[in-house]
Amino acid sequence: MTATLEAPRTAPPAAPVRHRNRTGTLLTVVAWVVGVLFIIPVLWMLLTSLHSETDAATNPPSIFAPLTLEGYANFFGAQTGTSPWPSLLNSLTASVLSTALVLVLAIPAAYALSIRPVRKWTDVLFFFLSTKMLPVVAGLLPVYLIAQQIGLLDNIWLLIILYTSMNLPIAVWMMRSFLAEVPVEVLEAAAIDGCGLMRTLRTVVGPMILPGIAATSLICFIFSWNELLFARVLTATVAQTAPVFLTSFVTSQGLFLATVCAASVVVSLPVLIAGFAAQDKLVQGLSLGAIK
Repeated sequence: MTATLEAPRTAPPAAPVRHRNRTGTLLTVVAWVVGVLFIIPVLWMLLTSLHSETDAATNPPSIFAPLTLEGYANFFGAQTGTSPWPSLLNSLTASVLSTALVLVLAIPAAYALSIRPVRKWTDVLFFFLSTKMLPVVAGLLPVYLIAQQIGLLDNIWLLIILYTSMNLPIAVWMMRSFLAEVPVEVLEAAAIDGCGLMRTLRTVVGPMILPGIAATSLICFIFSWNELLFARVLTATVAQTAPVFLTSFVTSQGLFLATVCAASVVVSLPVLIAGFAAQDKLVQGLSLGAIK
């Protein structure tokens, strides 16, 4: 008998690494292109704010015109004598307080809808979502009439209440997705150790969902800071916010483009600073409820 020698079996060909590298490179290039497209208007606004009104209004724009801080001087009241600080303080007060109220109300509500779900919790979530289906302008007149009757027109507390009610549905949905990722075993262990509800939320659940709280806070702060419609109609001088003050530079007489761009840069700084300071928590929070 003669033994036959079999050819050694070869492993199946590996996945084309070069193809994967090309796909990754292509996606990276696309991401950079999209990022540049988003940042160009911001850079253009910053450059325009450093030009004089005459150079900013030229067509085509004068990119290499001399730089000046005239627009920022006008924004801070060098010519008009009107200070933006009361409006900036009003925006900061309304945004911070409404965000704090939203968190105080949204975290217990999200806890009841995720970790300790109530009956028909899906209907509750749909109710929260349905409140965002009504156009904001549709409720403007009733809100104005009610505020007029109770004497809250041109009052910062009216804006705080409105911003809280506007951001609460979004915060409940976001916080529920974060709280749904908390292991039930951790809560059971805390209950065995004698922790009550408030202590469990403060010492156990809170640190675990801190990135989610940061992401929710930042989004609610941005929505409150940028809101214009209610602030424009319901305030005058006492409770005027920064976006309303910014629109006051748009007039039918004279040039205003450089001043408006300078005002936009200044008004955008608090949001940019908050986002930069919480960027790591923001990324963790936005991805916390995405996967299990």
